[in-house]
Amino acid sequence: MTLRRITGVLFIAAVAAFAVAAGVLSATFDWPDILRQPAATVLARYTAGGRPLVWTWFATAWTYALLAVPMMLLATALRRPTLALAGTVGGASVLLSLIGFLRWVFVVPQLAASWTTGDQATRLAAEAAWTAQHQFGGALLGEHLGQILAIAWSVSVSVVALRGDVLPRWIGWTGLAVSALYLLNQGDVLATAMPGFPVWDAAGSVGGSAWILWVAALGGILLLRPDRAITR
Repeated sequence: MTLRRITGVLFIAAVAAFAVAAGVLSATFDWPDILRQPAATVLARYTAGGRPLVWTWFATAWTYALLAVPMMLLATALRRPTLALAGTVGGASVLLSLIGFLRWVFVVPQLAASWTTGDQATRLAAEAAWTAQHQFGGALLGEHLGQILAIAWSVSVSVVALRGDVLPRWIGWTGLAVSALYLLNQGDVLATAMPGFPVWDAAGSVGGSAWILWVAALGGILLLRPDRAITR
């Protein structure tokens, strides 16, 4: 297989693995809606989920991390050095999201345990600590910076598709569309710090799903199309 097709396989495999893990997380923990619930609700649900929930978060984190590899290979696979910076941006976006995911494995269990077994004062302290780490590791690193850089990566790939001959134009136009849709989720993220900021509740689920499906479509094109220039 050529590097182009290997990159396509890696995109598809990463998306498929993440979709399975995220689907389980959504079914068992009401993710991502649970992210905007009060601290006490989240910590109680987390405790009830037990060790299987911890492993589900672990799987969700590392299956998403798989995306970094094809993102950084794409410039070489398409023989477009101009995408090298975009690959670095994409890899950075995955790293930030990975930090956001893995705090559920390494930070939240201790807070949930303290909240479950502690007295009222301990519970209030655990809830305050939960909110602080959630805003920093979740809203700031994972949802804001991670998503913004992921959108910057998909926009860069879309522009290359529209200006060159290595990808079909439709992947460029749809990439710009899903990137704009995904960007609307930032309203929900910013509202966690600025109450009253305009929010479209469906932006996260609709935009995120559309973006990940676009990544899968990009992988399919790399896998199935020949290495020669795309015929318009």
